[in-house]
Amino acid sequence: MTTSRPHPGPRPSHSTRAHSFNTAAAQYAANRPSYPPTLFDTVEALSPRPLHGSRTVDVGAGTGISTALLHSRGAHVLAVEPGAGMAAQFRRSHPHIPVVRGDGNALPVATASTDFLTYAQSWHWTDPSRSVPEALRVLRPGGVLALWWNTDAADIPWIADATTRIHRFLGVDPGTPIEKSGSGAAAALTDTAGLLDFTRRELRWSREVSLDTHLANIASHSTFLILGEDATAEFLTEERARLRELFPTEIIEETYDVDLLLAIRP
Repeated sequence: MTTSRPHPGPRPSHSTRAHSFNTAAAQYAANRPSYPPTLFDTVEALSPRPLHGSRTVDVGAGTGISTALLHSRGAHVLAVEPGAGMAAQFRRSHPHIPVVRGDGNALPVATASTDFLTYAQSWHWTDPSRSVPEALRVLRPGGVLALWWNTDAADIPWIADATTRIHRFLGVDPGTPIEKSGSGAAAALTDTAGLLDFTRRELRWSREVSLDTHLANIASHSTFLILGEDATAEFLTEERARLRELFPTEIIEETYDVDLLLAIRP
């Protein structure tokens, strides 16, 4: 059986996709992957100062996955999140970390006040014509802009096959990233050309999760959220059956390549 595609219609706007997370914040917090310790080791190795004791602003913080990790490294972190639902979930999960409403296009942060400005899985939701000048404004001289994305390890056959099925279901061209996050690094390199000199690193890591968590992770992406549960139920049911054949224990190893871009403010 092959799942039918969603009913064709106008592509949802950038804003619609971005705001879709607010109705699924708890699902996002429970099922999205985190980031490996090697990511933060690499950020520090490429930076002129450590995270410990730094003034760090984590933009598009969502439910606080990256913010909490930065905090655990000893950074004094301020989270900036535009969505009401995501910010509310953040406050429930991390009541000890400050969070304010805002986005990277107009940061609620003082000029030259920040040592690290971080975007975990969120730079692609900004308008670089505004977010780049804002980054340069709020960073101190020698401050660091760090952008990163978890991207699926497409060289692993079962992941490549699953991605193809998702593309077919969504009716998009092969290679089109779900949620555009996979193309975020490449776009950032182009959009900031001549303004910021990025160093790029790719870091592989994996996590073992239940089949339920894996499917809930897929369903938490904006492209699925905007379709709604009814429209995606058949696809997820078929995906469960396919993956159960591959992973009879219903424990799945998700493998990711973290795409890291880091630039130091002159």
